[in-house]
Amino acid sequence: MFNDKYGLTQAVLEGRKTMTRRIIGSYYNEVLGMSRYAKGEVVAIAQAYKDVPPYKGHPRYSNHRDLSAGWNNKMFVKADLMPHHIKITNVRVERLQDISDEDCMKEGIKRCNLNKKFAFDDKRAYNTAREAFAALIDKISGKGTWDSNPWVFVYDFKLID
Repeated sequence: MFNDKYGLTQAVLEGRKTMTRRIIGSYYNEVLGMSRYAKGEVVAIAQAYKDVPPYKGHPRYSNHRDLSAGWNNKMFVKADLMPHHIKITNVRVERLQDISDEDCMKEGIKRCNLNKKFAFDDKRAYNTAREAFAALIDKISGKGTWDSNPWVFVYDFKLID
């Protein structure tokens, strides 16, 4: 599941985002082998049903009342009804601040045409890709996340459909 407020689902669907980080927490040694996803695994991209084009098997073609919760909230959608998927191509563990400028771009940070700066949305530009990513991770995971430099699972992936 990618954050829609900051356009990350769209960045995946456009092919601009090919990597994501998930915070492990302070128990690094205990969870090193407990990654949620494995290399080679195919994962559905969650989207609210209202945002998914109609296709056979989609809730718009059925009368399933139990699917109505997912109309506006992708937390309640069924993975087998999602039309887009990613394939995990690599999994590793690192500290959040070890991210490279190249990996910031794979996280969905984009270069602005204005003043050669970087951004994750259209509201503010940053001098470096790392500054933009630091601001994004603090928005998604809570203020101070970047500064706390937690261990993270790093998932490389590719859009397959």
